[in-house]
Amino acid sequence: MVTVTIEGKEYYYEEGIKYEIIAKEFQKNYDTPIALVIVDGKIRELMKRVTKDCTIDFITFKSVIGHKTFVRTAVMMMMKAIHDEYGAGATNNVKVNFTIGPGYYCSFKGDLKIDAAGIERIKTRMQEMIDADIPFTKKSYPTDEALALFRKLGMTDKEQLFKYRRSSSINIYCLGDYYDYYYGYMMPSTSYVTKFDLIPYEEGMMLILPQHGTGNGVEQFVPRKKLFATLMQASDWSEDMGIDTVGDLNDWVCSGQVEDLILVQEALQERRIGEIAREISERDGVKFVMIAGPSSSGKTTFSHRLSIQLRTYGLTPHPIALDNYYKDHKDTPLDEDGNPDYECLEALDVEQFNKDMTELLNGQEVELPTYNFKTGKREYKGNILKLGEDDILVIEGIHGLNEKMSYALPAESKYKIYISALTALNVDDHNRIPTTDGRIIRRMVRDARTRGASAQKTIAMWPSVRKGEEMNIFPYQEDADAMFNSALIYELAVLKPYAEPLLYSIEKGEPEYFEARRLLKFLEYFMTIGSD
Repeated sequence: MVTVTIEGKEYYYEEGIKYEIIAKEFQKNYDTPIALVIVDGKIRELMKRVTKDCTIDFITFKSVIGHKTFVRTAVMMMMKAIHDEYGAGATNNVKVNFTIGPGYYCSFKGDLKIDAAGIERIKTRMQEMIDADIPFTKKSYPTDEALALFRKLGMTDKEQLFKYRRSSSINIYCLGDYYDYYYGYMMPSTSYVTKFDLIPYEEGMMLILPQHGTGNGVEQFVPRKKLFATLMQASDWSEDMGIDTVGDLNDWVCSGQVEDLILVQEALQERRIGEIAREISERDGVKFVMIAGPSSSGKTTFSHRLSIQLRTYGLTPHPIALDNYYKDHKDTPLDEDGNPDYECLEALDVEQFNKDMTELLNGQEVELPTYNFKTGKREYKGNILKLGEDDILVIEGIHGLNEKMSYALPAESKYKIYISALTALNVDDHNRIPTTDGRIIRRMVRDARTRGASAQKTIAMWPSVRKGEEMNIFPYQEDADAMFNSALIYELAVLKPYAEPLLYSIEKGEPEYFEARRLLKFLEYFMTIGSD
């Protein structure tokens, strides 16, 4: 027998019992399924067994790590269903591209064509797997053996990825007769994916799953055509360059062609910024360029680059940060935990902003404020502005696309831009890189370099940042006149040596430790590109 401590109480079990059986005993205490366990400070999958006295904590679908485990499991089940319906090797022509809301867009390559009826067959096969409660198994292979297996199965993307891996072994999952590699943990069996949908979408299909933090229900999928077009543009460019995956990027790094890649990527971005500037210059009556995007999407840098392009069309841009219209600290609304809520619209003096902008539009002279973040007060320092015929305001802030922010300004006077770092790169065809991973690494490096903030603090505040984005930014994406993708296909390879020391500084036992280890493992896939 072994002694297992759970929630401060001791329980006795037979040695070798699966964590899954223990988790089922305690499931009644949680409103979403238990996905993983923490055993003496280490994450373990439910399929593993108890081998000694230990302390256990549970991780549910509501946590980021638990939700990612659920998604990973659903994706492998979808691949297994494709394998069953279309034959061995069919999954090598399926790519999990990106997310739109609760949907994971999957595209088809090569000769693989799957119509609406085929998608329905895949969906039916997935449901059969759920009902059959098929176990997942995991086996660790020596790297050479794993590479040989990938080669045999035609998984060239995985063979290419692990060509650069330093570890001596690779974990491969098996579901029936289907083998695949997944970056992260897996549920113990197919019965855990109780809610999903699979629908045709554009040229591929959309796997719809419960979103993080929403329990175990599937939301209705709402198409976002502008966002989809921007994401597909990034994917098409990556495909044209022959850089679909991290393995492709590592090949470029080793070939010595990175400088060309950087120049081409920056030229493409500059061309897109120039196109947006031209659209603004050709539209009559535009006086306010409203820029919004999530944290670390590159809003400030973009606004400067756009201003330069606007000058080439004879316009005189004036940058304005919506942050300067924050209410004094004492008047800031509080969130449900009683902390100042700087993310909500009510934290800004919307009335004063509209008054100032209306007066500028009417040709009046206005003194613009500056917010002093040290004192928590708005200040006036003689920043006087009067708009001439060629003057244009470039306004940047998280509420820029929300009509309530600029309710007094005529629609024809505004040009709205949504910016985000929409990563087109995948780890491999079946393992996508979440946009949020790229952004949190960007923010971590920035916070450490310019704000003296630790990686631990950045990770700790990330859930509240993401919550604010879901409420205040993402609902207005499709209202934009233009979208700009600020992601650089090579940037994670450049940020890697800056991010790793910050992540290693987070000690075991800290709440942010597991996320730090996950990001460190993720960065291991990349060959480093020197920042020079």
